[in-house]
Amino acid sequence: MPYVKRDEQGRIATVRLEPDDGLEELPPGSPELLEFMHKMGLEQDSLQQSDMRLVRVLEDLIDLLIDRDVIRFTDLPLPAQEKLMERRSMRQSLGALDLLGGANETI
Repeated sequence: MPYVKRDEQGRIATVRLEPDDGLEELPPGSPELLEFMHKMGLEQDSLQQSDMRLVRVLEDLIDLLIDRDVIRFTDLPLPAQEKLMERRSMRQSLGALDLLGGANETI
């Protein structure tokens, strides 16, 4: 059963699966609980989109620092090097696919 904590306006602020002091038990199919979970899902999607844009900014920043000889690629930890190389490879593959099948392309 889900347990909820409410804010000052009586709206659900937190959901937990374990009971605790000050938490109210709600049935799993409660419309109020479903609405809260839906809202949290939308906020999570927005956060993930923001994270992806930030990742791209960080990749560009790392490339800029390398291009200006501020850092060397090998200065980065090996897991970071591997992730950057993987993302570069994926972007290049996607770019090649886009060049081959552009919708507005005429031959």
